[in-house]
Amino acid sequence: MVFIIVLLSLLLLIVSITYFKVNAFLSFLIVSMLTAVALGIPLIKIPGTVEKGIAAIMGGLTLIIVLGAMLGKIIAESGAAENIATVMVRLFGVKHLQWGMAFTGFVVGIPLFYGVGFVLLVPLIFSIVYKYKLSAVYIGLPMLAALSVTHGFIPPHPSPVALVVLFGADMGMTLIYGLIVAIPAIIIGGPIFGKTLGRIKTGESEVFQPQENNAQYESYSRPTAWNSFITALLPVFLLVLLTILPYLIPTSNAFAHELITFFGSPAIVMLIAIIYATFSLGIYRGRSMKNIMGIYTEAVKDIAMILLIIAGSGVFKQVMEESGVSVLLAQSLQTLPIHPLILAWTITAIIRGCVGSATVAALTAASVLLPLMQSSGVNPNLMVLAIGAGSLMFSHVNDAGFWMFKEYFGLTVKDTLRSWSVMEALVSIVGLLAVLLLSMIV
Repeated sequence: MVFIIVLLSLLLLIVSITYFKVNAFLSFLIVSMLTAVALGIPLIKIPGTVEKGIAAIMGGLTLIIVLGAMLGKIIAESGAAENIATVMVRLFGVKHLQWGMAFTGFVVGIPLFYGVGFVLLVPLIFSIVYKYKLSAVYIGLPMLAALSVTHGFIPPHPSPVALVVLFGADMGMTLIYGLIVAIPAIIIGGPIFGKTLGRIKTGESEVFQPQENNAQYESYSRPTAWNSFITALLPVFLLVLLTILPYLIPTSNAFAHELITFFGSPAIVMLIAIIYATFSLGIYRGRSMKNIMGIYTEAVKDIAMILLIIAGSGVFKQVMEESGVSVLLAQSLQTLPIHPLILAWTITAIIRGCVGSATVAALTAASVLLPLMQSSGVNPNLMVLAIGAGSLMFSHVNDAGFWMFKEYFGLTVKDTLRSWSVMEALVSIVGLLAVLLLSMIV
């Protein structure tokens, strides 16, 4: 009976979001409370459960996501992301533009949220299409595949960061493993698959004319290419460095390890990156502090709903824990003859196909899979990546990314399914296979 309640709760959550179009945060909140009642949690304890669930997940998460949004916003507003894209195209040349676009999407996608990166880079795609008379899907899909992969696998994106906190994984190691997993997923889902799509016809729009792209930067001096790269990738460099350093310094040097632990905290890393970006992309480019703070304020508005959705998923997780269902569920799932990482991918992929949102799918699956991960002893960093891979599967008509790609590129639904949906499936499956290979090594 308990498992039927859990399944019905997940079904109600999916139907609420997809069919009734209820906001994901409100859906999480309402369904979590109804589930708590159905599972026998006393009414007097439910408000406390809600507060505890939100506090548990947001305590270690809010700073990272908010600071990450601020960094991505100033990188976009300053023109640094466009600089990175332009340099990549120059380096790879016309013959290997697909690879250049994939690498550009990967570099730009690490600090930028998916929606920001998509809107920022699509005009660049069309400016190249107009210049070299190439297929927009052929050129653009590798870049967007890279953006999608970074969104699903790599901190500081909301879903991977939230999963790291939920599973008690290591942010630095998840980042390193995520980079390893991302490479084959991008190559196969991007340039290799993109070569089969050269004949797909796309629409045209004056919105994508290159000259429109630079108007917003006229009042300020543009950052150099080096400055753009260093600022955008500073969080990655710091996280990787501070993950490796403890292995190079003697354990007897307690003070050095204490400093590394402090500065290696993801929130501190992001704060350092924001301070650096404030000067490198703001003050030194002629912007006033008021203008920069306005950019940061807009960034927080952009991700407010993401934060609420994550908070709502924390409530559902807390209900699962306090009702005791998590333990029973873990014991039952452990008896299934399937690897925990494959099970995690499968559950997440199914929810993604029903809900549409990769973030909602990942966090919903994590709420159910947490006890399984704890009892099975599977590497939590790999569990984060397996769920991340599953969250990219089955992108179709209920996914906002599907419609963004269709409308921006002027495609039919059939061609969008043939290009975008297949690409998302490829990066998801390749990502899972890469995670499984890693599990045999680490």
